Amino acid sequence: MGELAATKRWILNEYAQKSLLKGDKRIDELTPEDFHPDFQQKGVDTRIGIDITTLTLSQFVDTMVLIASDADFVPAAKLARTHGVDVVLDPLFGTVAKGLEKHIDGKKSFDIVKKLSELFNVQPNPIPEWWGVGD
Repeated sequence: MGELAATKRWILNEYAQKSLLKGDKRIDELTPEDFHPDFQQKGVDTRIGIDITTLTLSQFVDTMVLIASDADFVPAAKLARTHGVDVVLDPLFGTVAKGLEKHIDGKKSFDIVKKLSELFNVQPNPIPEWWGVGD
């Protein structure tokens, strides 16, 4: 599903950045775990849009949940709704593009990480700052 663009760059993670800025960590204390590769997915939105179109036109679904928030999905959501599919949006607590807001039937954000944590009985490590925001 999509392709990863290899940028050959490494990014300092959020926790290490905050520790450096607060003075809790010095540059010479950084470890490999403080970095992650800079991957960028290409073509994913297009492929999801094609899937939405295919499922809609084949009448395989009557309701779909779209986990997104950007305007890239406006054409697919509009097509689905005009063909009778209920489109429910989960923007993951983010801001929804105004164009997309017009072409959905409902909106609800779920704390997916929390739900997966409960399902698998494992908590993320480190625990993100936004933990516990959702249901």
